[in-house]
Amino acid sequence: MNPWQQELAARIAGRRGAVRGPFRVWLHSPEMCERAESLGAFARFDCALPGHLRELALLLAARNWDAQYSWNAHVRQAIEAGIPEAAVKAVAEKREAHFDSEADQAFYQFCREILDEHFVTDETFARALAHFGSKGLVDTVGALGNFTMLGMCLNTFQVDLQTDQAPPFPDIRGYGHVRVDEDPGSAGRDDDGPRP
Repeated sequence: MNPWQQELAARIAGRRGAVRGPFRVWLHSPEMCERAESLGAFARFDCALPGHLRELALLLAARNWDAQYSWNAHVRQAIEAGIPEAAVKAVAEKREAHFDSEADQAFYQFCREILDEHFVTDETFARALAHFGSKGLVDTVGALGNFTMLGMCLNTFQVDLQTDQAPPFPDIRGYGHVRVDEDPGSAGRDDDGPRP
């Protein structure tokens, strides 16, 4: 690494404990890495959303992009932050999730419409706006965008899946789609390591 890459790696390790996952890829472009790390830190630690909804946004974007590394890295944090295990399981299985909190349900619906439909209905927008205000909704879109970029990076460069974690999604093995009734070993790369 050149001095700039070394400086970025030290900053990332200082904030996040180590240089893992997407940062190992992004460091190949220090300009990109610096900006992605800054946006990611804002989305994870500093945006207007409560911590449990930051984690929910990450899981929703991870599942939307089948980003197993990201999901595995955050699923326990999401549950510990207050996302019900039943809702997490529903998201993993691409079923409708239900929340006791009206605000959490409104947030979930807002994110789902963005990710699934690419548009948000007036009713869903108004409902989420009432709970989170305009700053909260802007931060939500920014977080989803950041977590989407993260999932795209992880999948494109086939960042190592955590070997101590079970595959989180029923329809994904390695880096490929499978039918739920198909042999899990029949799709994708699952043990060759990341792409350079």
